[in-house]
Amino acid sequence: MRSIRMRIVAIGAALVVAGIGGWQLLPSDQVKKDPIVVGTTDVITSLDPAGAYDAGSWAIYNNVYQSLLTFKQGSTTPVPDAAKSCTFVGQKLQTYRCVLRDDISFSSGRKMTAEDVKFSFDRMLKIADKLGPAPLFSMLGSVQAEGATVTFNLKSKDATFPSKLATGAGSIVDSSQYPADGLRKENSVIGSGPYLLKEYKKDSDGKPVSARLEPNPGYKGAVTKQGLPVTVRYFAEADQLNAAWQAKQVDVTHREMPPEVLAKLSPGPDLRITTSPGYDIRELNFNLKSPSPVSKTKVREAAAALVDREALATAVYSGTVDPLFSLIPQGFTGHSTAFFDAYPKPDPVRAKALLKGEQLPVRFTMAYRKLGANGAEAEQLKKQLERDGLFKVDLIAEPDWTKMQQNYAEGKYDSYTAGWLADFPDPDNFGQPLVGTGNSLHNGYSDKETDQIIQHTQEFTDRGRAADDFKALQEKVAQDVPLIPLWQGKNYVLGNKDVSGSQYLSDGTGVWRLWELGWI
Repeated sequence: MRSIRMRIVAIGAALVVAGIGGWQLLPSDQVKKDPIVVGTTDVITSLDPAGAYDAGSWAIYNNVYQSLLTFKQGSTTPVPDAAKSCTFVGQKLQTYRCVLRDDISFSSGRKMTAEDVKFSFDRMLKIADKLGPAPLFSMLGSVQAEGATVTFNLKSKDATFPSKLATGAGSIVDSSQYPADGLRKENSVIGSGPYLLKEYKKDSDGKPVSARLEPNPGYKGAVTKQGLPVTVRYFAEADQLNAAWQAKQVDVTHREMPPEVLAKLSPGPDLRITTSPGYDIRELNFNLKSPSPVSKTKVREAAAALVDREALATAVYSGTVDPLFSLIPQGFTGHSTAFFDAYPKPDPVRAKALLKGEQLPVRFTMAYRKLGANGAEAEQLKKQLERDGLFKVDLIAEPDWTKMQQNYAEGKYDSYTAGWLADFPDPDNFGQPLVGTGNSLHNGYSDKETDQIIQHTQEFTDRGRAADDFKALQEKVAQDVPLIPLWQGKNYVLGNKDVSGSQYLSDGTGVWRLWELGWI
Protein backbone atom coordinates (compact mmCIF):
# COMPACT_ATOMS: atom_id res chain seq x y z
CA MET A 1 0.00 0.00 0.00
CA ARG A 2 1.43 3.34 -0.75
CA SER A 3 2.24 5.66 2.14
CA ILE A 4 2.95 6.45 0.96
CA ARG A 5 0.70 2.73 2.73
CA MET A 6 3.73 1.32 3.80
CA ARG A 7 1.47 0.09 7.77
CA ILE A 8 2.52 -3.32 9.08
CA VAL A 9 4.45 -4.28 12.19
CA ALA A 10 6.09 -7.50 13.29
CA ILE A 11 3.46 -10.11 14.05
CA GLY A 12 4.00 -11.51 17.47
CA ALA A 13 6.66 -8.92 18.34
CA ALA A 14 6.37 -7.45 21.80
CA LEU A 15 5.10 -3.90 21.76
CA VAL A 16 7.17 -1.53 23.84
CA VAL A 17 4.77 0.73 25.63
CA ALA A 18 6.48 3.34 27.74
CA GLY A 19 5.10 5.77 30.26
CA ILE A 20 2.06 3.68 31.21
CA GLY A 21 0.87 3.41 34.74
CA GLY A 22 -0.30 5.42 37.66
CA TRP A 23 -3.62 6.56 36.15
CA GLN A 24 -7.02 6.12 37.71
CA LEU A 25 -10.25 5.64 35.83
CA LEU A 26 -12.62 8.54 36.21
CA PRO A 27 -15.93 7.87 37.92
CA SER A 28 -18.60 7.00 35.35
CA ASP A 29 -20.33 10.38 35.64
CA GLN A 30 -17.06 12.17 34.87
CA VAL A 31 -15.98 10.16 31.81
CA LYS A 32 -15.08 12.43 28.92
CA LYS A 33 -17.44 12.49 25.98
CA ASP A 34 -15.33 14.68 23.69
CA PRO A 35 -14.04 13.05 20.50
CA ILE A 36 -10.52 11.64 20.72
CA VAL A 37 -8.36 13.55 18.22
CA VAL A 38 -5.86 11.57 16.15
CA GLY A 39 -3.24 13.40 14.09
CA THR A 40 -1.58 11.96 10.97
CA THR A 41 0.17 12.98 7.76
CA ASP A 42 -1.32 9.99 5.89
CA VAL A 43 -3.99 11.86 3.97
CA ILE A 44 -7.03 10.48 2.16
CA THR A 45 -6.82 10.17 -1.63
CA SER A 46 -10.42 9.05 -2.16
CA LEU A 47 -13.40 8.05 -0.02
CA ASP A 48 -14.30 5.52 -2.72
CA PRO A 49 -12.44 2.21 -2.16
CA ALA A 50 -12.16 1.68 -5.92
CA GLY A 51 -10.06 4.83 -6.19
CA ALA A 52 -7.34 4.60 -3.55
CA TYR A 53 -4.45 2.33 -2.64
CA ASP A 54 -2.70 4.30 0.09
CA ALA A 55 -2.33 4.29 3.86
CA GLY A 56 -4.45 7.32 4.69
CA SER A 57 -7.45 6.18 2.68
CA TRP A 58 -7.33 2.57 3.83
CA ALA A 59 -7.02 3.61 7.48
CA ILE A 60 -10.46 5.19 7.15
CA TYR A 61 -11.83 2.27 5.11
CA ASN A 62 -10.99 -0.08 8.04
CA ASN A 63 -13.47 1.87 10.12
CA VAL A 64 -16.33 2.89 7.81
CA TYR A 65 -16.52 -0.04 5.38
CA GLN A 66 -16.66 -3.79 5.90
CA SER A 67 -14.86 -6.55 4.05
CA LEU A 68 -15.91 -10.19 4.02
CA LEU A 69 -12.93 -10.95 6.27
CA THR A 70 -10.76 -9.01 8.68
CA PHE A 71 -7.82 -9.56 11.03
CA LYS A 72 -8.15 -9.87 14.77
CA GLN A 73 -5.64 -7.87 16.78
CA GLY A 74 -2.14 -9.31 16.33
CA SER A 75 -3.28 -12.27 14.21
CA THR A 76 -2.05 -13.35 10.77
CA THR A 77 -5.16 -15.39 9.98
CA PRO A 78 -8.22 -13.57 8.59
CA VAL A 79 -11.59 -14.17 10.27
CA PRO A 80 -15.16 -13.51 9.06
CA ASP A 81 -16.51 -9.96 9.30
CA ALA A 82 -19.29 -9.31 6.80
CA ALA A 83 -19.16 -13.02 5.99
CA LYS A 84 -20.59 -15.81 8.10
CA SER A 85 -17.98 -18.21 6.72
CA CYS A 86 -15.37 -18.41 3.94
CA THR A 87 -13.34 -21.31 2.55
CA PHE A 88 -11.47 -22.58 -0.48
CA VAL A 89 -13.41 -25.15 -2.50
CA GLY A 90 -11.29 -28.17 -3.44
CA GLN A 91 -7.51 -28.42 -3.37
CA LYS A 92 -6.61 -26.20 -6.33
CA LEU A 93 -6.85 -22.89 -4.42
CA GLN A 94 -8.69 -21.35 -7.38
CA THR A 95 -12.25 -21.24 -6.04
CA TYR A 96 -13.02 -19.32 -2.87
CA ARG A 97 -16.53 -19.19 -1.44
CA CYS A 98 -18.09 -17.02 1.26
CA VAL A 99 -21.55 -17.04 2.84
CA LEU A 100 -22.71 -13.54 3.77
CA ARG A 101 -24.22 -12.68 7.14
CA ASP A 102 -27.95 -11.98 6.96
CA ASP A 103 -28.06 -9.09 9.47
CA ILE A 104 -25.89 -6.41 7.86
CA SER A 105 -27.25 -3.09 6.64
CA PHE A 106 -25.49 -0.14 5.04
CA SER A 107 -25.66 3.30 6.58
CA SER A 108 -28.25 4.06 3.87
CA GLY A 109 -30.57 1.64 5.65
CA ARG A 110 -30.46 -0.87 2.79
CA LYS A 111 -29.65 -4.50 3.61
CA MET A 112 -26.35 -5.84 2.24
CA THR A 113 -26.64 -8.70 -0.25
CA ALA A 114 -24.24 -11.01 -2.05
CA GLU A 115 -24.93 -8.95 -5.17
CA ASP A 116 -23.42 -5.94 -3.41
CA VAL A 117 -20.24 -7.95 -2.81
CA LYS A 118 -20.06 -8.99 -6.46
CA PHE A 119 -20.79 -5.42 -7.53
CA SER A 120 -17.98 -4.06 -5.35
CA PHE A 121 -15.33 -6.29 -6.89
CA ASP A 122 -16.64 -6.03 -10.44
CA ARG A 123 -16.65 -2.22 -10.37
CA MET A 124 -13.20 -2.01 -8.78
CA LEU A 125 -11.73 -4.16 -11.56
CA LYS A 126 -13.78 -2.43 -14.28
CA ILE A 127 -12.88 1.08 -13.19
CA ALA A 128 -9.22 0.02 -12.76
CA ASP A 129 -8.40 3.48 -11.46
CA LYS A 130 -4.68 4.26 -11.67
CA LEU A 131 -4.68 5.09 -7.97
CA GLY A 132 -6.92 2.16 -7.05
CA PRO A 133 -6.25 -1.36 -5.71
CA ALA A 134 -6.98 -3.41 -8.86
CA PRO A 135 -3.33 -4.64 -9.08
CA LEU A 136 -3.85 -6.50 -5.80
CA PHE A 137 -6.49 -8.67 -7.50
CA SER A 138 -4.72 -9.49 -10.75
CA MET A 139 -5.53 -13.17 -10.16
CA LEU A 140 -9.30 -12.66 -9.87
CA GLY A 141 -11.17 -13.98 -12.91
CA SER A 142 -14.83 -13.58 -11.99
CA VAL A 143 -17.26 -13.25 -9.08
CA GLN A 144 -20.61 -15.00 -8.78
CA ALA A 145 -23.46 -14.25 -6.39
CA GLU A 146 -26.28 -16.68 -5.64
CA GLY A 147 -28.52 -16.17 -2.64
CA ALA A 148 -26.22 -15.38 0.28
CA THR A 149 -23.23 -17.09 -1.36
CA VAL A 150 -20.38 -15.31 -3.13
CA THR A 151 -17.92 -17.36 -5.22
CA PHE A 152 -14.57 -16.01 -6.40
CA ASN A 153 -13.06 -17.78 -9.40
CA LEU A 154 -9.31 -17.25 -9.61
CA LYS A 155 -7.20 -17.39 -12.77
CA SER A 156 -4.35 -18.97 -10.81
CA LYS A 157 -3.73 -20.43 -7.38
CA ASP A 158 -3.46 -17.91 -4.57
CA ALA A 159 -3.23 -19.08 -0.98
CA THR A 160 -3.12 -15.44 0.13
CA PHE A 161 -6.48 -14.56 -1.43
CA PRO A 162 -8.34 -14.57 1.94
CA SER A 163 -5.82 -12.05 3.30
CA LYS A 164 -6.40 -9.80 0.29
CA LEU A 165 -10.15 -9.92 0.89
CA ALA A 166 -9.45 -8.64 4.42
CA THR A 167 -7.82 -5.43 3.18
CA GLY A 168 -9.29 -2.09 2.19
CA ALA A 169 -9.45 -3.39 -1.38
CA GLY A 170 -12.18 -5.77 -0.23
CA SER A 171 -14.44 -2.97 1.04
CA ILE A 172 -18.09 -3.64 0.23
CA VAL A 173 -20.16 -0.73 -1.09
CA ASP A 174 -23.89 -0.17 -1.54
CA SER A 175 -24.64 -0.93 -5.20
CA SER A 176 -27.52 1.55 -5.17
CA GLN A 177 -25.24 4.41 -4.07
CA TYR A 178 -22.00 3.83 -6.01
CA PRO A 179 -21.78 4.02 -9.83
CA ALA A 180 -20.70 0.86 -11.63
CA ASP A 181 -18.38 2.57 -14.10
CA GLY A 182 -16.87 5.49 -12.22
CA LEU A 183 -15.85 6.76 -8.81
CA ARG A 184 -18.40 8.21 -6.41
CA LYS A 185 -17.96 11.98 -6.21
CA GLU A 186 -19.93 12.70 -3.04
CA ASN A 187 -18.02 13.89 0.01
CA SER A 188 -19.49 11.08 2.11
CA VAL A 189 -19.44 7.33 2.69
CA ILE A 190 -22.19 4.72 2.54
CA GLY A 191 -20.74 1.79 4.44
CA SER A 192 -21.42 -0.77 7.16
CA GLY A 193 -18.28 -0.59 9.31
CA PRO A 194 -17.87 0.06 13.04
CA TYR A 195 -17.96 3.81 12.41
CA LEU A 196 -20.07 6.29 10.47
CA LEU A 197 -18.34 9.17 8.69
CA LYS A 198 -20.35 12.11 9.97
CA GLU A 199 -18.26 14.92 8.50
CA TYR A 200 -15.32 15.19 6.11
CA LYS A 201 -13.69 18.59 5.66
CA LYS A 202 -11.35 19.75 2.92
CA ASP A 203 -9.55 23.05 2.47
CA SER A 204 -9.95 25.45 -0.46
CA ASP A 205 -7.47 23.37 -2.48
CA GLY A 206 -9.43 20.18 -1.93
CA LYS A 207 -6.94 18.70 0.54
CA PRO A 208 -8.20 16.75 3.58
CA VAL A 209 -8.46 18.68 6.83
CA SER A 210 -10.40 16.38 9.15
CA ALA A 211 -12.77 13.42 9.37
CA ARG A 212 -15.30 13.12 12.19
CA LEU A 213 -16.33 9.55 13.01
CA GLU A 214 -19.07 8.31 15.32
CA PRO A 215 -19.80 4.69 16.34
CA ASN A 216 -22.20 2.87 14.04
CA PRO A 217 -25.02 1.53 16.26
CA GLY A 218 -26.12 -0.83 13.49
CA TYR A 219 -22.74 -2.49 12.93
CA LYS A 220 -22.66 -6.30 12.91
CA GLY A 221 -19.38 -8.13 12.46
CA ALA A 222 -16.08 -9.22 13.99
CA VAL A 223 -15.53 -6.09 16.10
CA THR A 224 -17.16 -6.59 19.48
CA LYS A 225 -16.13 -3.32 21.13
CA GLN A 226 -18.03 -0.12 20.45
CA GLY A 227 -15.64 2.78 20.17
CA LEU A 228 -15.88 6.43 21.13
CA PRO A 229 -16.27 9.37 18.74
CA VAL A 230 -13.00 10.13 16.96
CA THR A 231 -11.80 13.09 14.92
CA VAL A 232 -8.89 12.47 12.56
CA ARG A 233 -6.89 15.58 11.68
CA TYR A 234 -4.72 15.60 8.57
CA PHE A 235 -1.46 17.53 8.37
CA ALA A 236 0.49 18.43 5.25
CA GLU A 237 3.82 18.50 7.10
CA ALA A 238 5.35 16.50 9.91
CA ASP A 239 6.36 19.76 11.59
CA GLN A 240 2.72 20.84 11.63
CA LEU A 241 1.71 17.56 13.27
CA ASN A 242 4.45 18.02 15.86
CA ALA A 243 3.31 21.60 16.57
CA ALA A 244 -0.27 20.38 17.10
CA TRP A 245 1.00 17.64 19.41
CA GLN A 246 3.10 20.07 21.43
CA ALA A 247 0.10 22.42 21.71
CA LYS A 248 -2.05 19.48 22.92
CA GLN A 249 -4.42 19.91 19.96
CA VAL A 250 -4.23 16.18 19.19
CA ASP A 251 -4.44 13.29 21.66
CA VAL A 252 -2.70 10.64 19.54
CA THR A 253 -0.20 10.82 16.66
CA HIS A 254 0.48 8.08 14.15
CA ARG A 255 2.60 8.72 11.04
CA GLU A 256 4.70 10.75 10.88
CA MET A 257 6.40 12.90 13.43
CA PRO A 258 9.77 14.44 12.48
CA PRO A 259 12.56 11.84 12.97
CA GLU A 260 14.68 14.23 15.02
CA VAL A 261 11.73 14.58 17.42
CA LEU A 262 11.15 10.83 17.64
CA ALA A 263 14.85 10.18 18.28
CA LYS A 264 14.80 12.40 21.38
CA LEU A 265 11.56 11.16 22.92
CA SER A 266 11.62 9.62 26.36
CA PRO A 267 8.72 8.28 28.43
CA GLY A 268 7.18 10.39 31.13
CA PRO A 269 4.02 10.73 33.20
CA ASP A 270 2.25 12.62 30.40
CA LEU A 271 3.41 10.54 27.44
CA ARG A 272 2.72 7.07 26.11
CA ILE A 273 5.14 5.85 23.46
CA THR A 274 4.44 2.67 21.54
CA THR A 275 7.32 1.49 19.36
CA SER A 276 7.51 -1.69 17.33
CA PRO A 277 9.46 -3.06 14.38
CA GLY A 278 7.89 -1.56 11.29
CA TYR A 279 7.17 -3.05 7.89
CA ASP A 280 6.85 0.21 6.13
CA ILE A 281 9.61 0.37 3.56
CA ARG A 282 10.96 3.17 1.41
CA GLU A 283 12.27 2.77 -2.10
CA LEU A 284 13.53 4.72 -5.09
CA ASN A 285 11.30 3.73 -7.99
CA PHE A 286 12.38 3.99 -11.64
CA ASN A 287 10.41 4.65 -14.80
CA LEU A 288 11.32 1.80 -17.14
CA LYS A 289 9.41 3.23 -20.07
CA SER A 290 11.51 4.58 -22.94
CA PRO A 291 12.71 7.30 -23.55
CA SER A 292 13.41 7.77 -19.84
CA PRO A 293 17.19 7.71 -19.32
CA VAL A 294 16.72 5.24 -16.44
CA SER A 295 14.87 2.76 -18.68
CA LYS A 296 18.27 1.12 -19.32
CA THR A 297 19.17 -1.63 -16.83
CA LYS A 298 22.85 -0.63 -16.69
CA VAL A 299 21.92 2.91 -15.69
CA ARG A 300 19.76 1.65 -12.83
CA GLU A 301 22.50 -0.77 -11.75
CA ALA A 302 24.95 2.13 -11.65
CA ALA A 303 22.56 4.07 -9.43
CA ALA A 304 22.22 1.06 -7.12
CA ALA A 305 26.01 0.90 -6.86
CA LEU A 306 26.13 4.46 -5.48
CA VAL A 307 23.38 4.46 -2.84
CA ASP A 308 24.58 4.67 0.77
CA ARG A 309 21.72 3.51 3.01
CA GLU A 310 23.64 3.98 6.24
CA ALA A 311 24.02 7.67 5.48
CA LEU A 312 20.28 7.97 4.87
CA ALA A 313 19.44 6.21 8.14
CA THR A 314 21.78 8.30 10.27
CA ALA A 315 22.10 11.72 8.63
CA VAL A 316 18.48 12.05 7.53
CA TYR A 317 16.44 9.86 9.89
CA SER A 318 18.47 10.10 13.13
CA GLY A 319 18.52 6.32 13.48
CA THR A 320 14.74 5.93 13.51
CA VAL A 321 14.92 3.67 10.41
CA ASP A 322 17.13 0.73 9.42
CA PRO A 323 18.91 0.26 6.08
CA LEU A 324 17.03 -2.16 3.81
CA PHE A 325 18.81 -4.29 1.22
CA SER A 326 15.94 -6.15 -0.34
CA LEU A 327 12.37 -5.99 -1.59
CA ILE A 328 10.96 -7.92 1.39
CA PRO A 329 11.67 -6.40 4.82
CA GLN A 330 13.03 -8.16 7.87
CA GLY A 331 10.47 -10.18 9.79
CA PHE A 332 8.75 -11.65 6.74
CA THR A 333 9.23 -15.16 5.40
CA GLY A 334 11.95 -15.28 2.76
CA HIS A 335 13.65 -11.97 3.61
CA SER A 336 17.15 -11.77 2.15
CA THR A 337 19.87 -9.18 1.55
CA ALA A 338 19.91 -9.40 -2.23
CA PHE A 339 20.94 -5.79 -2.83
CA PHE A 340 23.75 -6.04 -0.27
CA ASP A 341 24.98 -9.20 -1.99
CA ALA A 342 24.91 -7.45 -5.37
CA TYR A 343 26.07 -4.01 -4.18
CA PRO A 344 27.90 -4.50 -0.85
CA LYS A 345 29.17 -0.91 -0.61
CA PRO A 346 28.95 2.37 -2.53
CA ASP A 347 31.30 1.85 -5.47
CA PRO A 348 31.75 4.77 -7.90
CA VAL A 349 34.38 2.84 -9.89
CA ARG A 350 31.89 0.07 -10.60
CA ALA A 351 29.16 2.61 -11.34
CA LYS A 352 31.39 4.35 -13.89
CA ALA A 353 32.17 1.03 -15.59
CA LEU A 354 28.46 0.24 -15.83
CA LEU A 355 27.86 3.60 -17.51
CA LYS A 356 30.48 3.01 -20.18
CA GLY A 357 29.12 4.24 -23.50
CA GLU A 358 26.61 6.60 -21.87
CA GLN A 359 26.93 10.36 -22.14
CA LEU A 360 27.92 11.58 -18.69
CA PRO A 361 26.44 12.83 -16.54
CA VAL A 362 23.25 10.84 -17.06
CA ARG A 363 20.51 13.34 -16.26
CA PHE A 364 17.15 12.33 -14.83
CA THR A 365 14.37 13.67 -12.62
CA MET A 366 13.55 12.46 -9.10
CA ALA A 367 10.24 13.41 -7.51
CA TYR A 368 9.38 13.25 -3.83
CA ARG A 369 6.42 14.15 -1.69
CA LYS A 370 7.12 17.37 0.18
CA LEU A 371 6.62 15.98 3.66
CA GLY A 372 8.83 15.70 6.71
CA ALA A 373 12.31 14.32 6.02
CA ASN A 374 11.52 13.44 2.39
CA GLY A 375 13.26 16.57 1.13
CA ALA A 376 16.42 15.91 3.12
CA GLU A 377 16.33 12.30 1.91
CA ALA A 378 16.07 13.42 -1.71
CA GLU A 379 18.97 15.85 -1.27
CA GLN A 380 21.09 13.08 0.27
CA LEU A 381 20.28 10.71 -2.61
CA LYS A 382 21.06 13.46 -5.12
CA LYS A 383 24.44 14.01 -3.46
CA GLN A 384 25.23 10.28 -3.53
CA LEU A 385 24.18 9.78 -7.15
CA GLU A 386 25.99 12.85 -8.44
CA ARG A 387 29.26 11.62 -6.97
CA ASP A 388 32.15 11.83 -9.45
CA GLY A 389 29.90 13.47 -12.03
CA LEU A 390 28.18 10.25 -13.11
CA PHE A 391 24.60 11.52 -12.72
CA LYS A 392 22.78 14.83 -12.69
CA VAL A 393 19.58 14.61 -10.65
CA ASP A 394 16.83 17.22 -10.99
CA LEU A 395 14.64 17.14 -7.90
CA ILE A 396 10.89 17.76 -8.07
CA ALA A 397 9.12 18.54 -4.79
CA GLU A 398 5.41 17.70 -4.91
CA PRO A 399 3.30 19.12 -2.04
CA ASP A 400 0.13 17.38 -3.28
CA TRP A 401 0.28 13.63 -2.69
CA THR A 402 -2.70 12.82 -4.91
CA LYS A 403 -1.19 14.81 -7.77
CA MET A 404 2.13 13.05 -7.31
CA GLN A 405 0.43 9.65 -7.53
CA GLN A 406 -1.32 10.70 -10.72
CA ASN A 407 1.92 12.02 -12.21
CA TYR A 408 4.01 8.91 -11.59
CA ALA A 409 1.16 6.74 -12.83
CA GLU A 410 1.35 8.72 -16.08
CA GLY A 411 5.13 8.35 -16.28
CA LYS A 412 5.91 12.03 -15.76
CA TYR A 413 8.97 11.34 -13.58
CA ASP A 414 12.13 9.38 -14.37
CA SER A 415 12.19 8.28 -10.74
CA TYR A 416 10.47 9.00 -7.46
CA THR A 417 10.78 8.05 -3.82
CA ALA A 418 7.84 6.50 -2.02
CA GLY A 419 6.99 4.29 0.88
CA TRP A 420 5.06 1.04 1.00
CA LEU A 421 3.04 -0.32 3.88
CA ALA A 422 2.12 -3.97 3.74
CA ASP A 423 -1.63 -4.41 3.39
CA PHE A 424 -1.64 -7.79 5.11
CA PRO A 425 0.95 -9.86 7.02
CA ASP A 426 2.49 -11.86 4.16
CA PRO A 427 5.55 -11.28 1.93
CA ASP A 428 3.30 -11.69 -1.12
CA ASN A 429 2.27 -8.08 -0.59
CA PHE A 430 5.72 -6.98 -1.72
CA GLY A 431 5.48 -9.07 -4.90
CA GLN A 432 2.69 -8.45 -7.39
CA PRO A 433 1.78 -4.93 -6.16
CA LEU A 434 5.40 -3.72 -6.47
CA VAL A 435 7.12 -5.74 -9.21
CA GLY A 436 4.49 -7.83 -10.99
CA THR A 437 3.18 -6.94 -14.42
CA GLY A 438 0.64 -4.13 -14.07
CA ASN A 439 1.95 -3.25 -10.60
CA SER A 440 0.68 -0.33 -8.55
CA LEU A 441 3.90 1.65 -9.12
CA HIS A 442 3.03 2.00 -12.83
CA ASN A 443 6.72 1.84 -13.70
CA GLY A 444 6.44 -0.30 -16.82
CA TYR A 445 8.32 -3.23 -15.31
CA SER A 446 7.08 -6.50 -16.79
CA ASP A 447 9.16 -9.66 -16.68
CA LYS A 448 7.92 -13.17 -17.41
CA GLU A 449 10.31 -14.87 -14.98
CA THR A 450 9.38 -12.44 -12.21
CA ASP A 451 5.67 -13.08 -12.77
CA GLN A 452 6.23 -16.83 -12.70
CA ILE A 453 8.11 -16.62 -9.41
CA ILE A 454 5.35 -14.48 -7.88
CA GLN A 455 2.70 -16.93 -9.03
CA HIS A 456 4.65 -19.85 -7.58
CA THR A 457 4.92 -18.15 -4.17
CA GLN A 458 1.11 -17.97 -4.07
CA GLU A 459 0.62 -21.72 -4.41
CA PHE A 460 1.46 -22.72 -0.83
CA THR A 461 -0.83 -22.49 2.16
CA ASP A 462 2.25 -23.32 4.23
CA ARG A 463 4.00 -20.00 3.60
CA GLY A 464 7.34 -21.38 4.77
CA ARG A 465 7.43 -23.51 1.63
CA ALA A 466 7.51 -20.32 -0.44
CA ALA A 467 10.65 -18.96 1.26
CA ASP A 468 13.07 -20.05 -1.47
CA ASP A 469 10.84 -18.54 -4.15
CA PHE A 470 10.72 -15.25 -2.30
CA LYS A 471 14.51 -15.25 -2.13
CA ALA A 472 14.64 -15.92 -5.87
CA LEU A 473 12.25 -13.01 -6.42
CA GLN A 474 14.48 -10.68 -4.45
CA GLU A 475 17.56 -11.77 -6.41
CA LYS A 476 15.69 -11.09 -9.67
CA VAL A 477 14.72 -7.61 -8.48
CA ALA A 478 18.33 -6.89 -7.49
CA GLN A 479 19.34 -7.99 -10.98
CA ASP A 480 16.75 -5.94 -12.91
CA VAL A 481 16.61 -2.98 -10.47
CA PRO A 482 13.10 -1.65 -11.21
CA LEU A 483 13.47 -0.06 -7.77
CA ILE A 484 16.11 0.36 -5.09
CA PRO A 485 15.05 -0.45 -1.50
CA LEU A 486 16.32 2.24 0.87
CA TRP A 487 15.15 1.64 4.43
CA GLN A 488 12.73 -0.12 6.73
CA GLY A 489 10.91 2.01 9.26
CA LYS A 490 10.11 1.61 12.91
CA ASN A 491 6.57 2.26 14.08
CA TYR A 492 5.82 5.04 16.55
CA VAL A 493 2.48 5.89 18.12
CA LEU A 494 2.31 8.71 20.66
CA GLY A 495 -0.59 9.09 23.07
CA ASN A 496 -1.23 11.47 25.91
CA LYS A 497 -1.85 10.27 29.44
CA ASP A 498 -5.63 10.52 29.13
CA VAL A 499 -6.00 8.06 26.20
CA SER A 500 -5.87 4.27 26.24
CA GLY A 501 -5.59 1.86 23.32
CA SER A 502 -3.31 3.97 21.11
CA GLN A 503 -1.02 0.96 20.61
CA TYR A 504 -3.74 -0.75 18.59
CA LEU A 505 -3.35 1.72 15.73
CA SER A 506 -0.31 -0.32 14.79
CA ASP A 507 -0.68 -3.94 15.82
CA GLY A 508 0.78 -5.91 12.91
CA THR A 509 -2.38 -6.54 10.90
CA GLY A 510 -2.76 -3.45 8.74
CA VAL A 511 -6.00 -2.53 10.53
CA TRP A 512 -6.36 0.96 12.06
CA ARG A 513 -8.41 0.14 15.16
CA LEU A 514 -9.91 3.48 16.15
CA TRP A 515 -12.56 1.68 18.20
CA GLU A 516 -9.85 0.62 20.68
CA LEU A 517 -9.19 4.22 21.71
CA GLY A 518 -10.72 5.33 25.00
CA TRP A 519 -10.52 7.97 27.69
CA ILE A 520 -8.82 7.04 30.95
